[in-house]
Amino acid sequence: MARGWHAASRMSDTDPVQDGSGFGFFLRLAGFVVAAGIIGLVLMLILSRAVYAWGFFGAFIAFAIVMLAFGWFYDRRQTRDYEAE
Repeated sequence: MARGWHAASRMSDTDPVQDGSGFGFFLRLAGFVVAAGIIGLVLMLILSRAVYAWGFFGAFIAFAIVMLAFGWFYDRRQTRDYEAE
């Protein structure tokens, strides 16, 4: 019986410290969450100023133009990556 207890108390193959998700992982995760929160705050401030200046419809049009531009650049890069393969 003692042998089974020792086998169960050993570190398993899926131990978080062994597979690289220790303190550093959680520190990077916290940094990502803080950065995403700051970026989200800045975007909401810009969007709220646009709503105040141009109204809801004008802010929606400005947001749509920015998103369409992002999509256009993203799609152009994706087709170049596929053509290279």
